[in-house]
Amino acid sequence: MTVITTATALLADIAVEKDRTDAVQAFVKQETILVELTTDDGLQGTGYAYTIGTGGSSVLALLRDHLLPLLVGADARNVEALWKRLFSATRATTTGALTSLALAAVDTALWDLRCKRAGEPLWRLAGGHRREVPLYDTEGGWLHLSTDELVESALRAQQAGWAGVKIKVGKPHVSEDAERLRAVRAAVGPSLHIMTDANQSQTASSALQLAAALEPYGPYWLEEPLPADDISGHARLAAATRIPVAVGESMYSAMQFRMYLEAGAASVVQVDAARVGGITPWLKVAHTAESHNAVVCPHFLMELHVSLAAAVPNGMFVEYIPQLRAVTRTELTVRDGLAVAPDVPGIGIDWDLDAVENRRVA
Repeated sequence: MTVITTATALLADIAVEKDRTDAVQAFVKQETILVELTTDDGLQGTGYAYTIGTGGSSVLALLRDHLLPLLVGADARNVEALWKRLFSATRATTTGALTSLALAAVDTALWDLRCKRAGEPLWRLAGGHRREVPLYDTEGGWLHLSTDELVESALRAQQAGWAGVKIKVGKPHVSEDAERLRAVRAAVGPSLHIMTDANQSQTASSALQLAAALEPYGPYWLEEPLPADDISGHARLAAATRIPVAVGESMYSAMQFRMYLEAGAASVVQVDAARVGGITPWLKVAHTAESHNAVVCPHFLMELHVSLAAAVPNGMFVEYIPQLRAVTRTELTVRDGLAVAPDVPGIGIDWDLDAVENRRVA
């Protein structure tokens, strides 16, 4: 049988490995919501979602009060049916971050069970396109770092054979952002991809100015230049600049991505499995992007996203931000500048549950 017998959740705080700042916020800590599901055939699936400092207890309450009780007695194989059932039970709070995060924690646990039951790794069961995906570094590009530090980090990534680096933008004056990018480009030459990320900090007019100032240095993309709700603003910017526009980390449903793609408002899709509601909707977004000839470069969660980016033909990059090393027994494998998807049954995260318990707050 495959009936879910227990469904539990907990909240653990994982400290950031280094200071992380952008134009609008700092990454304070990773509030990590873990869901564990057991079935009557002896399998256990673990899923998770996260916030970067607030809201974790609210996600946990939504799970415990409303969603987890609906899972006990259900057939764990019916992943689409269970996702829809839980979504329908939260109509009053959808579409939004808290509900999507709660759904994601459950959905990744269901996929963990699905893969373990099939004896297959996630990258293969979700599509099986390839096992290795190019990697780019974000850890060396935070906004508070000096220009010299940006250059040093970019050179290290280049020497390691990585495909690219990300530089945060949104300094008080656009000339400072341009100078930082110019210095990195001068140091690494034309071959290394340089991604830029404004974290929704710009207005309609300042985004145009920023894009024009950065364009001479060949950014691979300009990420989240405007608030995520501003589809028309992104469309106008995309039409006005040669820099590809990237969006996705602050979007919480597959339909939001469809509207962006149909409007020509983005050509790089950065769908986040936790924020969009799990692996099930993540794959739908990836396939929608493929039908629009757009690439998928997921946001954060490299330990999970390496398998998803490997699963689909348009999975282009994995973002390097290590955050789970304190609570896992293994970490992301990097070989010749490529992120390698785990090849063990399940979603591929080897949790150290004792370390999780030591960081448990609820």
